[in-house]
Amino acid sequence: MLALSGVSVDYGAIRALEDATLTVARGQLVAILGANGSGKTTLLKTISGLLRPVAGSIEFEGGDITKRSPEEIVRGGIAHVPEGRCIFPDLTVRENLLAGAYTRKRTDIRNDYEAVLETFPLLVPRVTQLGGTLSGGEQQMLAIGRALMSSPRLLLADEVSLGLAPSTTRHVFYNLIRLKGRGITLMIVEQNANMALKFADYIYVLKHGRIVLEGKSDDLSSKRELTEAYLGV
Repeated sequence: MLALSGVSVDYGAIRALEDATLTVARGQLVAILGANGSGKTTLLKTISGLLRPVAGSIEFEGGDITKRSPEEIVRGGIAHVPEGRCIFPDLTVRENLLAGAYTRKRTDIRNDYEAVLETFPLLVPRVTQLGGTLSGGEQQMLAIGRALMSSPRLLLADEVSLGLAPSTTRHVFYNLIRLKGRGITLMIVEQNANMALKFADYIYVLKHGRIVLEGKSDDLSSKRELTEAYLGV
């Protein structure tokens, strides 16, 4: 479904991503692991068109999207939940969700709006509440729900567990599994390696902008090389 080949990205004189080559199969949940500064967020931003690679190519469903704009990429079926959620704090929950459907005709979104609220029922009594007044977990659900309103086939999610209590993290991950069951392919950036290994089909580990390890989660969960790659020990 998604294929990166030799992708490199620079921040000025700094090489943030080096020769990244990876694939995501349709229907998978793929996790990107790595310490802070390893290039995980850069990877997602590059796929969603917010950053341009200096080398390499990105294909989605067989088409080259390397030079497409973020809006074109959203319209093409990829949605991005950014690190820090980035909801609109002065808009209501309903308004935040509808903002996610800005690329679509208003007549097409009723079923998706109802499906988002069914997926995240904690948001139902808060649809008229301002986004900035929600808890961290509720804001994360809202950010994911807003992305779903674009009707994506591939969902990119950056640091879904950041700042959340363990019980809330588990709730968010269970909802991601439900989305996978509905046919949405997922690529998530995560620092919680245990949670990623539990839920992901395939793992890539980034270190200093390079993919240093990859494999099925079942194959990596008991290997010391995952600890060595992830922690640098």
